[in-house]
Amino acid sequence: MVNESQEAGVAAAIVERIETQRLPRAIDLKEKVDQGGVLDDFDIDFLDRVFADTNELRPFLTRHPEYQALAARMMNLYHEITEKALSNEPKLP
Repeated sequence: MVNESQEAGVAAAIVERIETQRLPRAIDLKEKVDQGGVLDDFDIDFLDRVFADTNELRPFLTRHPEYQALAARMMNLYHEITEKALSNEPKLP
């Protein structure tokens, strides 16, 4: 059984993490790749953590569809970052 108080706390923590950590870093990465940059190991580690966390959040998002649009927008941003970074990688002969 899911405790509503705990669920509210989880939701608040997720939103705070997005606002204070994930979104600012994603914006920085987007600017980096939009300017022709590639992802370094630190950037890739960050994205690995984000994707792992997202997989762990799936049950929460299933129980709280009101957060699914936010999650989708964030995942779209990460997708744009990775697609652009990949296109910026030097082509091997």
